[in-house]
Amino acid sequence: MSRHAARPPGDQADLEWCHEAVQGVSRTFALTVDVLDEPMASYICIGYLLCRVPDTVEDADHIPPAEQARLLREYDRVLDPDDDTDAETFRASVDEWLPAPEDRTDDWEVVASTPRIVGTFRGLPDDVCEAVTPPARELVQGMAMFVERYADEGGLRIQSREELEEYCYYAAGTVGNLVTNLLARGDLNSDRRARLYDTAEEFGLLLQLVNVAKDVYDDYTEEDNVYLPAEWLAAEGVPQDEVLAPEHTAGAAAVVRRTATHARSFLDDAQTYLEAVPTTDGNTVAAWAIPFLLAVGTLRELLERPEDALSSTGVKISRQEVFAVVTEMTGAPSDSLASLREDIAGQPYHRTSGQAD
Repeated sequence: MSRHAARPPGDQADLEWCHEAVQGVSRTFALTVDVLDEPMASYICIGYLLCRVPDTVEDADHIPPAEQARLLREYDRVLDPDDDTDAETFRASVDEWLPAPEDRTDDWEVVASTPRIVGTFRGLPDDVCEAVTPPARELVQGMAMFVERYADEGGLRIQSREELEEYCYYAAGTVGNLVTNLLARGDLNSDRRARLYDTAEEFGLLLQLVNVAKDVYDDYTEEDNVYLPAEWLAAEGVPQDEVLAPEHTAGAAAVVRRTATHARSFLDDAQTYLEAVPTTDGNTVAAWAIPFLLAVGTLRELLERPEDALSSTGVKISRQEVFAVVTEMTGAPSDSLASLREDIAGQPYHRTSGQAD
């Protein structure tokens, strides 16, 4: 049986469109979906797109905060199975904020296609919809709350470590719970189920904190958001709205390093999560180990050159290392996850594994 033949029932053209859309909006999540088998690949793909719609609205600096919050609240009602608001209503509301078709990015194509995504989601099995809906709604509600909190600032200005973790929970911890709800639908023993739920949020927080540390330049220049906590910046003498100013590079880089170090504190729990995930319903350990190991590599680069997160240079790992990690995890892994993590923390994995640059 082919991989596509095992896809969930429903409009196959819509399912195929969803898989293609994920390829355009997230390289990392596309890798995850590609490494999953069906039907989990489609469940995760569609669940991710449901969350990408509000994420794009929240990040849109051309939409006034009050309107962003209104759109997010309306989208939450679309997801509420007890509310009559439909996806077409949200699509009509967001229409005036959509770029012209010829100017749309992949992200805005996803927003424009909200009715198609929601309709495809509604066609999934009931237990899948029940697993996805609560954490997806919590994500949307949290984003709306943060937009409203900083409506007078024009963009988000995280103040403390506690608030940073709160934001990361809504942006990614909820996604960890969404994934776990899907994985835990099967017959799991109570200890394994407890380990999954005890560490699901930490898995999401790790990935989001890595994004916060590496995306400082893009977050500020493209979205007018500063996620590096104001209290950490102040300790280095850096005004939050001057995070990219050349005269503050040393201080801001120290905060990038501090954020990356904080992210590392979630690695053990994230590894525990991976060691507990079941391989049922098309799930694979590799699908979640790949973003984990890529985060380990990104943290290595951030700690070596945090100042690059403050310019268009950016911080990312090489295509060669990504390929080496994917190849290792999709074959028969030669080392344990703990060993791979240790190797990647030390140097780029394609060098460790002997692949040429």
